[in-house]
Amino acid sequence: MFKKNPRGLYERPLGSGVWWINYYVRGKQCREKVGRKSDALKLYGVRKADATLGRKLPELRAVKAVTLSELIDDVLEFATHHKDYRNYLSKAGIVRKEFGSTVASEINPQEIERWLRSHCKSAATWNRYRAFLSLCYRRGLKHGKVASNPAREVDHRKEPEGRARYLTAGEYDQLYSTIRRRFPEHLAEFVVSVKTGMRLSEQYSCRWSQVHLDRRTIELTKTKNGSDRTVHLNADAIAAIKSLRGPNQKLADPVFPREGSRFDTRSWFVPCLKEAKIAGFLWHCNRHTFCSWLAMSGASTKDIQEAAGHKTITMAGRYSHLSPAHNRSVVDLIGGSGYGGENESCVEK
Repeated sequence: MFKKNPRGLYERPLGSGVWWINYYVRGKQCREKVGRKSDALKLYGVRKADATLGRKLPELRAVKAVTLSELIDDVLEFATHHKDYRNYLSKAGIVRKEFGSTVASEINPQEIERWLRSHCKSAATWNRYRAFLSLCYRRGLKHGKVASNPAREVDHRKEPEGRARYLTAGEYDQLYSTIRRRFPEHLAEFVVSVKTGMRLSEQYSCRWSQVHLDRRTIELTKTKNGSDRTVHLNADAIAAIKSLRGPNQKLADPVFPREGSRFDTRSWFVPCLKEAKIAGFLWHCNRHTFCSWLAMSGASTKDIQEAAGHKTITMAGRYSHLSPAHNRSVVDLIGGSGYGGENESCVEK
């Protein structure tokens, strides 16, 4: 005989094998994603019993309410060594002003959406703050400080696809000259960035032990994609790296000197961009320049993917519009044989 599931147990999406539980604590709805149905049944029983105990013996269940500010503190501690720590810190300050003193479990998806609508002017900003709030709750769930993640229920907004900003040959020459004149000690960093397409974190965490000039390569580990990859060096990149090598260089030393404990190039790169009159350009655009120049030189999408270390070929495909082959109309592929060969009679006369 078919056994009906408890009212607080459901599968989402249907047929996925992923089971959720739904229950109420002091009138507040809570949802949890569990996984297997058997595990969901067990946890549902525990949560129901826990809620019942809390109603019957409230004096024994009195616990300190966890505020969102405490969850934010956990995230900042977690992200201390993350390359985007500065962004985490900025978002934390803004979110804390609105929700910091609020008990985390009392914030619902509607409140988050209402705040995002008033604060975020673009889909990208909406998604970044939604992701930050979701991270706060995910860490809270992991440490048993909250029972659900209301930010998960907030819709993710579709972002418009932007065109990658890259340097023209003239802009590169102008920026190169400006850096060489104002900050010559950083010139090699700029050249290697453009001529290898390495991400900022990859470049500034690189050690001399990873550089193999005899093979014209840099062996990267712990990349953004989580996999090792080989960066191939051209003559310009090799010359730039050689200029950084000192007489007492140790294999464990970083190839590119850092400013402080984090990866940051803005103190010298931004003033040079301003003087060279290059607008709308960030350090990461050096990577776009590398990929774009490859495409304009005739490299295939697969070649670009491998050279830049893109995880998917779709990411490399955003540069295909710059390829010489792409600029030829596809209709030319069926041309060159007259109007219609032997069937020219079908053309109007």
